[in-house]
Amino acid sequence: MMNHKGTKIQTLLTNYQINASGCMNIIVLKTKEILGRHAAAMGAGLIREAISGRGNANIILATGSSQFEMLAALIEEDIDWSVVTCFHLDEYIGLSATYPASFRKYLKERFTDKVTPRAFHYIDGEADPTSECMRLGRLVAQHPVDVAFVGIGENAHLAFNDPPADFNTEQAFLNVALDEACRRQQLGEGWFEKPEEVPQRAISMSIKQILKAKNIICSVPDSRKATAVQAVIEGPVIPEVPASILQQHERTTIFLDQKSSALLTHSYRIAEE
Repeated sequence: MMNHKGTKIQTLLTNYQINASGCMNIIVLKTKEILGRHAAAMGAGLIREAISGRGNANIILATGSSQFEMLAALIEEDIDWSVVTCFHLDEYIGLSATYPASFRKYLKERFTDKVTPRAFHYIDGEADPTSECMRLGRLVAQHPVDVAFVGIGENAHLAFNDPPADFNTEQAFLNVALDEACRRQQLGEGWFEKPEEVPQRAISMSIKQILKAKNIICSVPDSRKATAVQAVIEGPVIPEVPASILQQHERTTIFLDQKSSALLTHSYRIAEE
């Protein structure tokens, strides 16, 4: 049964969704804090729906500063985490799990230290990349994803699928090179102190694997994402704008704040809290 928060989110969708591309739902909130709460509430409702339907749920979590507010709200939701299996999108190759910029560290501190999921299948960036991609691919094939929580990079990447992204590979996880724009973003967000500290490569969930998720919740706050947001929502679906592929996913909702939506040419109503 949908709780009060879930009902509120469904009303929000009914009142404010605009399918700019025919598939994606676009919701604009006043601030990133409100964005995070609404994205978490919608995702939580979908997780509860999966649990109600078959007794368990499988999710994907993103990292980075764009997910701070969403994750903080998600762990406060009424969810039976003991029946939820989790994956995450990407991890740097060669980076220790204790390094400040490690996504394993990020998720441990912000998620698994707060709730106790049934399982969390971390990407081991210190393992052999080929073997690790194969291991994770086998695991995710056994756990069809109900909800993928994702973000969009300043270069419009989706996970660490930088432009031009591979839209066709059937591999679930890839050993990818990080482009300069992506590496500058990691530096600019404060995860690294010097450019040379940012790794050159990472293990990333592939585009096709992300699109296999039944539902995608995409949280994209801040003005530095505005150019990418415009290209993703209003431009063509092309590998040079990796996250534009979300236009082709029928159950994607993109949550924006006023700053990240500032360059959109379509006029969107700003949803109240």
